[in-house]
Amino acid sequence: MNFRGINRIGAALLGRARYGTEYKNLLRLGLPVMVTQLGVVAVSFADTMMVARCGTAELAASAFVNSIFMVTIVMLFGFAAGLTPLVGSLFSRGDSDGVGAMMKAGFVTNLLLACAFTLILGGVYFFVDRMGQSPDLMPLVRPYYIVMLCTLIPLGIFNAFQQTSNGCTDTATPMWLIIGSNALNIFGNWLLIGGELGFPRLGLLGAGISTLTARVVAALGIVIVYLVSSKRRPYIEGWKKAHGAEHTARCVMVWKTSYPIMIQSGIECFLWSFGGVVSGWFGKVQLASYQVVNTVAQLGYMIYMGFGVATSIRVANFTGINDFMGVRRITTAGLHLILVLATGSSLAFWLFFHPLVAMFTPDPVVQAATVPLLLPLILYQYGDAVQLTYANALRGTARVKPLLWVALVSYICVGCPVILWFAKGLGMQNVGVYYSFTIALILAAVLLWWSFRRAVAWLEHHSGETAEIKIKNG
Repeated sequence: MNFRGINRIGAALLGRARYGTEYKNLLRLGLPVMVTQLGVVAVSFADTMMVARCGTAELAASAFVNSIFMVTIVMLFGFAAGLTPLVGSLFSRGDSDGVGAMMKAGFVTNLLLACAFTLILGGVYFFVDRMGQSPDLMPLVRPYYIVMLCTLIPLGIFNAFQQTSNGCTDTATPMWLIIGSNALNIFGNWLLIGGELGFPRLGLLGAGISTLTARVVAALGIVIVYLVSSKRRPYIEGWKKAHGAEHTARCVMVWKTSYPIMIQSGIECFLWSFGGVVSGWFGKVQLASYQVVNTVAQLGYMIYMGFGVATSIRVANFTGINDFMGVRRITTAGLHLILVLATGSSLAFWLFFHPLVAMFTPDPVVQAATVPLLLPLILYQYGDAVQLTYANALRGTARVKPLLWVALVSYICVGCPVILWFAKGLGMQNVGVYYSFTIALILAAVLLWWSFRRAVAWLEHHSGETAEIKIKNG
């Protein structure tokens, strides 16, 4: 065997070893996030199951309000995610003051955005009776809507500190806080929805009050952690030093990095919320079955998201030190893991779909209406896994503007018309809504893969130019 052959074998072995290392790193970072996301799913499951026991009307009202708020909540999460690459780049260089200053800028911008969304959705409240839903749902919708409106500001505060922790590769602290708040949420549901231990039986409103309490506790908890932790004291010192024009400039930087992610996340979620509104056009059963299957579907998405976030963190760290070969390797490793998880989720849906649905609704009519949604649910898992991987990798590079046009093309220009065509034009109702998701997600996956390749090539080229300038300047 010649030396060239030996070199190829050595390179292949080295590549496998590096992938093995990346799998371990992604698992270390991703597992706490995955547990966190599964905690969110557990609360969603508990809410749906407990509310469904109150009746199909309560379940449909919950689906309607959550469809409206889900867009905003996902946009808040997306905006906060823009902080991760900025903090991650500073953390990888050991700049504690910079991390603290960026954390302050992230807190200010996230808080302002949460306040703005609270005002906007406060205005939307006066038009909920004009969105084509059954009039008898409105007495359930209105009080639940008001309580959910109050949850946005504490959620924005928590998000800013959570993404700072993620950027510093500490995904465990937010995990424990969310697990605790989720347990509180489920316990509050038990007390207030059904009226246990002498508490009033509030039904859907009780679920909203419980969610508000849990989000306030989570926000207070993570702020206290940062104030009392000696490990985070350097970041607090950096926070105190940040003021004036430099602080304003960082806030602008956070905005420029975060708003494309926010809009991309919101547009993607809007497709599902729009699907919920369209499903409601065909009656309570169609809307309730859509809500149940969406809740089941979260099981897959939230698991993928954990490793998507881990990929984003690792990509941000390697981008900060201009290791673009590492960026590509991390993204490929993340894709491998998420595709394996997508296969596992698809098998779980296929094998356990009926027991899962039965957990959420005792109504046999709603259960029967969910059956045709199983196949399109499984079909879109792989498109979702691929687009999520490359969207998070792009976030890690901080080259996030392509996320905007990809979301507009895939979810608005293609996804929404296909929903209307399949659901109304072809008479497929909410089954057509679910099949349309597959088309939109596959298109998004292809466009994001292409955008990621272009973004890394651009960064690699410009990092080379910067190095040449430094050498010439001696």
